[in-house]
Amino acid sequence: MPKPPDMFDREREWSALGRFVGSGQSSATLGVVSGRRRQGKTFLLEALSEVTGGLFIAAEQASEAESLRSFAAAVGAFARSPLPVAFEDWRQAIDALLAIGADREVSVVIDEFPYLVRASPQLPSIIQAALAPRRPEFTSSRTRLLLCGSAMSFMGGLLAGNAPLRGRAGLELVVPTLDYRLAADFWGIDDPLLAFKVNSVVGGTPAYRRQFTADDAPASLGDFDAWMLRHPLNPASPLFREARYLLSEESDIRDPGLYHSVLAAVTAGNATTGGIGGFVGRKAGDVAHPLHVLEDAGLLRRETDAFRQNRTVYRVNEPLIAFHQAVLRPSWTDWERGRDPERLWARAQPRFSSQVLGPRFEQVCREWARHFAEEEDFGGFADRVASGTVNDPGNRTAHEVDVAVFTTGDGGGERLLAIGEAKLNETVGLAHLERLEHIRGLLSRRYDTSRTRLALFSGSEFAPSLRSLRREDVVLVDLPRLYGR
Repeated sequence: MPKPPDMFDREREWSALGRFVGSGQSSATLGVVSGRRRQGKTFLLEALSEVTGGLFIAAEQASEAESLRSFAAAVGAFARSPLPVAFEDWRQAIDALLAIGADREVSVVIDEFPYLVRASPQLPSIIQAALAPRRPEFTSSRTRLLLCGSAMSFMGGLLAGNAPLRGRAGLELVVPTLDYRLAADFWGIDDPLLAFKVNSVVGGTPAYRRQFTADDAPASLGDFDAWMLRHPLNPASPLFREARYLLSEESDIRDPGLYHSVLAAVTAGNATTGGIGGFVGRKAGDVAHPLHVLEDAGLLRRETDAFRQNRTVYRVNEPLIAFHQAVLRPSWTDWERGRDPERLWARAQPRFSSQVLGPRFEQVCREWARHFAEEEDFGGFADRVASGTVNDPGNRTAHEVDVAVFTTGDGGGERLLAIGEAKLNETVGLAHLERLEHIRGLLSRRYDTSRTRLALFSGSEFAPSLRSLRREDVVLVDLPRLYGR
């Protein structure tokens, strides 16, 4: 199935859809496509419909009766029916979609499926009944029905637990954001530092370049501040309020103020449930549900401490959310009025550096270690990469490890390949290396660290004394290397 020339990357998603639509199965099949808004799901599925000659239906926020009329009109137009088509209920509508595939494999996409379920909660059960294995309408159809939605908490539950459609789907495809390297290519930015700074604000969401900034990328590092004032910090730009909309689009969120406070807590560095609860003025148990909803929505991610399996930490998963909480939200009224934005941006620089750039750099370093490092970098391939805390009883303190790289040993247990420290704006020197050596010594009580390497990541520069070292156990990674330049 040829990929459209105007589609950037998405080879994995396009191939999965092609295999699903052309599976050759003699009965109808169901697929579920999800992903946060602005990732290009609709573009992907519209392209699929065009290439395969399928039916694409964009659901709207409407009553059940209006939605059924829209469905009937779409089916009638697709079938080129000379007479008006009408459905009395969703059972008739779903059977009509199955009938479309009577003669050939055909894709039928229902985009923004959660809108329909909001007005017709029984719809998943109706689809389940329509896809009953011994039902003639199911066995005689080769319709490839694709349900698509952006409400991540809803879509995640569509096939989970005791949900009606559990066990019915032959495809469950999540369309992710672009990773930091693909995002740099998509934005057409060659300078690694500039690519990193842009990624720290807008992440890897394709629509933020195409629709939200009209292909206006910063021309150079010198243009970055001006670009920030043109778009993310500009009240007239769609990017300005986008972080708020990402939160409001989740149907499970009943108290937006509490959820914003939880995100602000995590952005400020409160990574544990207790720390988050203390920041928002609630008990730890009271923030468990908001944390769960934000995780399902893809706005937060939960990580297990690399060295303490009973300790869970939370990180902001969407750069634009962290940027909004750190830079815009504390002075929202001033930003919204648009008064002296240059002064406001200058005042926000310390928060931007410590709460946005710094944590994002650490995450990019972990992603490099997990997905882009070669076997010779660490003496093996990474199976798990995380951050962690190492206790130092002798000094009555604890040390934060930004990057811990593990591989699965021959006996099934984990082997510690490397520990690393990431510094964006500091010159990394021998003192940083000595700190890692001390931590490696502490870890030798739990792991065989005889082959554990010490990785130093710098977004600025390495001291000459460090670069002159010729040690196999020391790995130096700068921004050009992170970006494969």
